[in-house]
Amino acid sequence: MKIQLTYLFLAFISSLTLAFGQENTEVFNSANNAYNEGKYQEAITQYKSILDTGEYSAELYYNLANAYYKTNVIGPSIYYFEKALQLSPNDKDILNNLAFARNMTIDAIEPLPKTQLSKFSSNITGTFTYNQWAWIAVILAFICVISFLLYQFSYQSLQKRIYFLISFIVFIFMLGIIAITYQQYEKAQQDRPAIVFAAETTVKAEPNLRSDAVFTLHEGTKVQVLDTVADWKKIRLIDGKIGWIIAEDINEL
Repeated sequence: MKIQLTYLFLAFISSLTLAFGQENTEVFNSANNAYNEGKYQEAITQYKSILDTGEYSAELYYNLANAYYKTNVIGPSIYYFEKALQLSPNDKDILNNLAFARNMTIDAIEPLPKTQLSKFSSNITGTFTYNQWAWIAVILAFICVISFLLYQFSYQSLQKRIYFLISFIVFIFMLGIIAITYQQYEKAQQDRPAIVFAAETTVKAEPNLRSDAVFTLHEGTKVQVLDTVADWKKIRLIDGKIGWIIAEDINEL
C-alpha cells in the first residue's frame, strides 16, 4: 500500500502487496492503518521495525517518508523519499512528494550555473546509466566485428568499401561510448549524497571544533560527501561550497 500527498496533505490511496514475509506484511498493513487514523508516530515505529529486519522497498520508504512529513520532521522525510527514489527513480508520486518536502527546508541553495555545452553533455551522458552505456558498447563491438568480417570475406570492391566504412564508423562510436561509460562509472563511484538531520549545524573550515565556521546548514538539505576524517565529513553543496560537518548531523544515502 502506498500513501501519497493530495492537496498539500498526505492521504492513504492504494493497496499494494510487498515482497515481505507474512509477519512484515501484517506490520506494514498495521502501520498503514495507524497512518490513516492519524497515529503517525506509531506508523513510523512500525515501518522502521520492518527496516530493522532487513526488508525494504520503494513503497515502504515512501510511506515512512510521508509519515515523517505529517509530523513535520523534514530531514528523515526527505531522506526516505530519496531512498524510495533510488529504488524507483521514475515514480511520479515520489518525485511530487519529495518536492513538497523540499519546500519545507530553510536553506535556499542555487546550483552553479552550467554552460550550454556542459548542459548538452550532461543531457547526453545522463540518458543511460553506466551499465546501460556498457551494454551499448558491447553491441557496437559486435556490429564492428561482424562488419569487419564481412569486409574481409567480400569479393566486390564496393561491398568491401561499404563494410569497411561501417566497421570504422561503428568503431569510432564504440570508443566514444566506452569513454562515456567510464565517465559515468567514475561519477557513480564518487556520488555520496547525504541529508542533514540536525535542526541546525555549523560547517567548519577544518575537521575540528576550533576551526572557523564557513556556513550554516539546516535540516533536510542535501549534500555530497567528499571525505571522512574521524567524526567529521567533508561535504560539498550544489553551489560549490565546501566544508566539514560533524558526521552525526547527516545521514548518507
